[in-house]
Amino acid sequence: MQYEITLPADYDMGIIHQRVARRGHLLDDFAGLGLKAYCVRERGVDGSPVNQYAPFYLWTAPEGMNRFLWGPGFGGIREDFGRPVVQHWTGLGFHRGPAWGGTPRAAARQAVPVSADADPARLVEEALNAQAKQSDSDGLHSSALAVDPRTWELLHFTLWAETIPDDLAGARYAVHHLSTPEADTLAVGRHW
Repeated sequence: MQYEITLPADYDMGIIHQRVARRGHLLDDFAGLGLKAYCVRERGVDGSPVNQYAPFYLWTAPEGMNRFLWGPGFGGIREDFGRPVVQHWTGLGFHRGPAWGGTPRAAARQAVPVSADADPARLVEEALNAQAKQSDSDGLHSSALAVDPRTWELLHFTLWAETIPDDLAGARYAVHHLSTPEADTLAVGRHW
């Protein structure tokens, strides 16, 4: 799950940094949450065209996501920024990388549309194979692969110890906090 709060070009991103510093720990023991990466993009930094707060979540069960969305957690976002669109996907695979034990400082999100004439099963298989090969990359904390079967979009989200490899396309984020209450229970490998 991810929501993106795009902020004005002249927005003081220090406000977001302070928000994460003050509130990030509140989900450090949230039941049903595998991990939450508090992702931030700043206009002009690492190629970002926007200022954005865009946290990314991996849930261990839908009950945890529901408790967050219909409880005070998401209520704080709604009160401060309005109600953003919440994107959510069906999980396809998850891998822990060599940097799993540390705290990641960077994240990348690659979204790839699946064309109407493509065989989605073949593309998913290829994406899962590529994800498995990437799983031993130096500096990789973790990797999640998911799909939105409504829009037919593959999503590959990766967390990195320090820096994102130069050849990795997609949106790049700084990670300001990582909540991992049930990260060790996230199913590794293919999700079927």
